[in-house]
Amino acid sequence: MEDLINEINHFRDERDWRQFHHPKDLAISISLEASELLENFQWLTDGEALQENTENIRQELADVLIYSLMLASDLNLDVKEIIRSKMKLNAIKYPVDKSKGTKEKYTEL
Repeated sequence: MEDLINEINHFRDERDWRQFHHPKDLAISISLEASELLENFQWLTDGEALQENTENIRQELADVLIYSLMLASDLNLDVKEIIRSKMKLNAIKYPVDKSKGTKEKYTEL
């Protein structure tokens, strides 16, 4: 993971783009790119979207992940640690015996 983040940051730094990538701007970019990703599924079934838009889905998902990793790096957050920490919280909110096979929100379990 660290190598990938270093590659992303190197790409950005070669172009002197860090000056534009404040946490607020990266968070906005994550949201915008996620919306572009979502557009690929609008009015289509999953199968249709994947058949028609697979390459664009890949590109937009990559943009979301790139901006997310840049933000984590800039905030000195360990990606693996924050994901594992969130998974632990989710395990408490969604215990297997109550949440298995249901789409209910934890407040409804």
